Amino acid sequence: MSTLRAEQPLFAPRVARIELAVIVPTYNERENLYPLIQRLKSCLRGINWEVIFVDDDSRDGTADEVRLLSEFEPNVRVVQRIGRRGLASACVEGMLATNAPFLAVMDADLQHDESILPRMFERIRTGKLDLVVATRNAAGGSKGSFERHRALISDLGAKLSSLVLKTPLSDPMSGFFMISRECLHGLVRRLSAVGFKILVDIVASADRPLKVAEVPYTFGRRQFGDSKLDLNVTVEYFNLLVDKLTGGLLPARFVMFMLVGGSGVMVHLAALSILFAGLHRPFLVAQAVATIIAMTSNFFLNNILTFRDARLRGWKALRGLFFFYLACSFGAFTNITVAYFIFKRQFAWYLAGLVGVAVSSVWNYVINSLFTWKKR
Repeated sequence: MSTLRAEQPLFAPRVARIELAVIVPTYNERENLYPLIQRLKSCLRGINWEVIFVDDDSRDGTADEVRLLSEFEPNVRVVQRIGRRGLASACVEGMLATNAPFLAVMDADLQHDESILPRMFERIRTGKLDLVVATRNAAGGSKGSFERHRALISDLGAKLSSLVLKTPLSDPMSGFFMISRECLHGLVRRLSAVGFKILVDIVASADRPLKVAEVPYTFGRRQFGDSKLDLNVTVEYFNLLVDKLTGGLLPARFVMFMLVGGSGVMVHLAALSILFAGLHRPFLVAQAVATIIAMTSNFFLNNILTFRDARLRGWKALRGLFFFYLACSFGAFTNITVAYFIFKRQFAWYLAGLVGVAVSSVWNYVINSLFTWKKR
């Protein structure tokens, strides 16, 4: 049996190495695929490139449409993800699915100006940069037809990002950027990969200030499909900030659970005030009704915000509400028992109260996570 000689390569080298991979996360973007590919072909002439669509199992046939187009365009690929969603994690998987030395991330909705990709590529390739960000906020850039409320949300998100960013950016909420593979590999294991703002995640996860350049562009108007901006985007961004601020030590879901609990205190006091002071009901009756109202408010807010990925609907929501009442009742009993135990050991009354609240909060979170909103 013959053996391979040491100098003989196992595989023949590619004719031309891919220089740039464009990563495009998709969900129900079928109609935008062909126009986007044609635009990329037009602006990336002279560059060996490929585009990888990372599709979260779209119901409109996005992944199948990419496969069809790839029969005519060999540099078009698709990664179809089953049973999981998320723009940030889709971007990470796409970037790890190619060996290109430079990686661009952009949306599929045709709102990002692909014509600046060659300029971004030249800047990162010749300037030995880690990152080039397409910005709407620098001179020459614009948010274009951004609706007022979206502009306000974007500006607020940019201000909050300063809490975690090690490198200042004029447009940290941008979803359009280019990163070197060397930079990505240096920080990829520290990424949270949650939510929609992968650029904030990348810059906040770096262990050093990154070498960054910015290229201005004008944000375009969506032509097909629907915007993905909803309440989930806001919640996921909050989760990302919590994860980065706490170094991953404090679960963002637990923080959200506590915030909802804080809103429940306000609901309880408001209901108690109306029933006792306004309607002159007996205090015990008013207190009991206010407690039920606050617990109900907490359940539905947690169902929408804290456990939105395991959201209960219909009869399951009613059953979940019963388990929530039950779990929180045990939590209240635990609160009183622990607080009284601490108080009897000669600790200050306020310290005993805080310990009781802390223990019952952890109890409520854990039990409801395991039983009320158990992931299917």
